[in-house]
Amino acid sequence: MSMSARAVAAFGVPVLLVAAGCSKHEAEKEPTVPVQVVKVEQTTLLHTVSTEAVLFPLAQSAITPKISAPVKQFYVTRGSRVKQGELLAPLENQELTAAVQDTKGAYEQAQAQYETTSGASLPEELQKADLDVKAARQMLDAQEKVYKSRQELFAEGALPRKELDQSNVDYTQAKNQYDIAAKHEQALQAIGKTQELRSAAGQMQSAKGKYLGAQAQLSYSEIRRPIDGVVTDRPLYPGEMAAAGTPLLTVMDVSRVVARAHIPQPEAELLHLGDKATIAVPGLEKPVEGKVTVISPALDPASTTVEIWVEAANPQNALKPGTSVQLSLLAKSLPNALVIPSASLLTAQDGSASVMVVGSDGHAHKTGVKAGIRQGEQVQIVEGLKAGVTIVSRGAYGLPDDTRVTPEDAASGNAPAEAASGQDQKPAAGAQDEK
Repeated sequence: MSMSARAVAAFGVPVLLVAAGCSKHEAEKEPTVPVQVVKVEQTTLLHTVSTEAVLFPLAQSAITPKISAPVKQFYVTRGSRVKQGELLAPLENQELTAAVQDTKGAYEQAQAQYETTSGASLPEELQKADLDVKAARQMLDAQEKVYKSRQELFAEGALPRKELDQSNVDYTQAKNQYDIAAKHEQALQAIGKTQELRSAAGQMQSAKGKYLGAQAQLSYSEIRRPIDGVVTDRPLYPGEMAAAGTPLLTVMDVSRVVARAHIPQPEAELLHLGDKATIAVPGLEKPVEGKVTVISPALDPASTTVEIWVEAANPQNALKPGTSVQLSLLAKSLPNALVIPSASLLTAQDGSASVMVVGSDGHAHKTGVKAGIRQGEQVQIVEGLKAGVTIVSRGAYGLPDDTRVTPEDAASGNAPAEAASGQDQKPAAGAQDEK
């Protein structure tokens, strides 16, 4: 070997070694970002709709008097439990009582007059018409006998024709008189009697109507409970004037309450009557269970939302009408749904969604996904991921694509065993290189 070849061989090997060592140190200096990771889970996802609501009683009645009169006495106060039909407060009613007595007397008098009229005999005009009919009948019978007798005499030749014709004329006149008298009597009986009875009946009905009206006015002086419930408002004191049309008492049925809320139309389409729901009430440790009873068929024109009602039992009266509560309604159940933490989902300005998937090379790769429903801290992934894939749960925001990462368990915050062992081996490799 020549001198130049030996020199190249002697100096070339150390140069290659130095170059290899430099590239190795540069690889070790690649930036590593510590992140928390989780695996994509496959589970049953319960899609719930959450919204704010206000509690209302199952039934409510603002009792308004129909007459204006002073309050004689109150039998209830706020918080009193009452039953349907129970007398709550009487109003002053002396004048109304007197009116009932007056109209009652007039009604009884009209009733007696009707009974007398309906049972009385024919008036004098009807009696005269009856006598006229009887007299005309007797005259008709007599003329008929005379006419028949003269017919026999005329047939035997013992009576001239002129007298027979006169007898026939007399008979015809008698018959006409009888027909007129009979029709006159029938007209009087049909018209006169009916009109008289109708007049008496009309007077009796008028008196009865006034009597019933007076009784109704008297009943208005007794304020009674239309529904079962609790008295929640009583603005007046005994002796004060109760005005017609102004609420005197307010009663609510709070044995059950109704939470009313407004939700967007897409969420309302997922609900059905009878769906389960929970009502979170401030001050109560456990939510109250209920069910959907009303889904409005029309949108609220002001807010373009759908009103829903959730009814729940209130045996201990712990739910107070007017309270603002939080509703959670179970819309549907999604079995075998892929879910990831909401914090791991990245949303771009154009609305596209992505996650950072940790590959086998230890680098985080940006992967586009399609998100589904959100439930609390979890979000459903419809496309783009598979169960068991490791993704960055925290620290993905602003993380460049293909960045080397140091995984940490999201639950414990510690690096996985493989990553920890890899970090322990790096100083040893560096020490060997230094040697």
